[in-house]
Amino acid sequence: MLHLAEGLRLPTNGLDYTILAIYFAVVLGIGFAARRSVKTSLDFFLSGRSLPAWVTGLAFVAANLGATEILGMAANGVQYGAYTVHWYWIGAIPAMVFLGLVMMPFYYGSKVRSVPEFLLHRFGPSSHLLSSVIFAISSVLIAGVNLYAMAIVLEALLGWPEWVAIVVAGFFVLAYITIGGLSSAIYNEVLQFFVILAALIPLTIVGLKRVGGWDGITSSLSASQGGDFLTAWDGTGIGEANPLGANWLTIVLGLGFVMSFGYWTTNFAEVQRALSAKNLSAAKRTPLIAAFPKILIPMVVVVPGFIALVMEPTIGQAGSGLDYNDAIPVLMRDLLPNGVLGIAVTGLLAAFMAGMAANVSSFNTVFTNDIWAAYLKKGREDGYYLKVGRVVTAVGVLIGMGTAFIAAGFSNIMNYLQTLFSFFNVPLFVVFIIGMFWKRTTPAAGFWGLLSGTAAAMVNYFWLYQQGIIDIPSDQGANFVSSIVAFVVGGIVMVVVTLVTKPKPVEQLAGLVYGTKSPGLDLEGAEEGDEVWYRKPALLGWGAIILAAICYVPFSF
Repeated sequence: MLHLAEGLRLPTNGLDYTILAIYFAVVLGIGFAARRSVKTSLDFFLSGRSLPAWVTGLAFVAANLGATEILGMAANGVQYGAYTVHWYWIGAIPAMVFLGLVMMPFYYGSKVRSVPEFLLHRFGPSSHLLSSVIFAISSVLIAGVNLYAMAIVLEALLGWPEWVAIVVAGFFVLAYITIGGLSSAIYNEVLQFFVILAALIPLTIVGLKRVGGWDGITSSLSASQGGDFLTAWDGTGIGEANPLGANWLTIVLGLGFVMSFGYWTTNFAEVQRALSAKNLSAAKRTPLIAAFPKILIPMVVVVPGFIALVMEPTIGQAGSGLDYNDAIPVLMRDLLPNGVLGIAVTGLLAAFMAGMAANVSSFNTVFTNDIWAAYLKKGREDGYYLKVGRVVTAVGVLIGMGTAFIAAGFSNIMNYLQTLFSFFNVPLFVVFIIGMFWKRTTPAAGFWGLLSGTAAAMVNYFWLYQQGIIDIPSDQGANFVSSIVAFVVGGIVMVVVTLVTKPKPVEQLAGLVYGTKSPGLDLEGAEEGDEVWYRKPALLGWGAIILAAICYVPFSF
């Protein structure tokens, strides 16, 4: 899944390990500090819905900024060039804005503890149970990817055996989530966000200086890779060949719409951070605040991929001994002195732990509330579910260790993650979007739309694509097509089933469909200052979209 070349061993010393030890101590300290606020299951799973928007916003982006993204997107920068920015500016920002402005009032207003619980209110127990099982499976799969990838990186860079890296990181994630619940995870994600940047910014600055700045990158890569390599749209015409194996239509529809909206609007590992906000205004602003750092992340993730390709022109080529995934480790080895090297290693470890913790915390919430409490052990006292949540956290970490090896058959770490998203998140999105905007949508339509969309994506990928029945140039291109197929099939099935089955009474849909709202929602938890102009969600949302569009300009000509 994640190959790293031999010879990447870093010259770490006592100073670097001291920095790493200090970080671990702070992580556990935050967990013990957060423990004092955990008195109920709501405190454990959603931080008592008490956190300010700036905290939940930074946690939102940090939960996504796992080391799988850092290594994977830098690798994509080497392999695909500027096409990689599409995952950010068209493949993230519009969906994050849509979540904040359109969907958070439904999520937060219905007072649900999870994304599957919203489906319980909107469609009923069949859709709820199916989505809960899907969420539980996908959460531990993705958590395992982070853990296994981290083990391989630390083995290559520091010489740690894989099992040691897995046990150490797994123990610390387990400890601080079990002790302090979601509050501990979120506050650690805020810390991890700054640690990750402290690792990536010096790496990028030193790397740019080494290769002669941006002019050095453009002159070198244009000569070696061709003029289209540093442009986002050239070569994406329908019928044109490019390394990404996708054209502008599949990029816009497959990545920019169905896959992106499917991930950002239904992925509970992200939405959970917004649900922990102290009021509706803070919940709406959570993904909007996160959008601004997300726009700039390519500068410290994709650009280092370009730098690595300039410094090591044979990276990713057969016989070179260096794979695409080696981009960041190569820069760390060649550019950073001790001390700064310790910060960089700590940043990578923080990124892995952030990605794993986000998925483990979403797993324990969904399994405890939406499966255990809803169908297996109903009506127990709150303290019982708090204990179950802590036990399930340990179970989730252990399962994550096992599921990591499922990904071993995938040659690119981002291909694997995007495949999971096309299977699990896109079908959920079509169910959500139709159910939210069409009151007539029936409970049966929700269940069959989710099931058929998931099945259609799997059939497209495993049968039509992998068996060569249809010709798609790359795994990423196949993921884009799978997403479109899942959306179209799920949507058609929902419409057909809705027309032949009975809808829920309109009075049961308050706060669950567009044009309705929960009584008293606008006033609930409102604080003085929420309505000042710079906190307006619409301003933040449109500002993020405009800034993302502006960022395309240097990569479009």
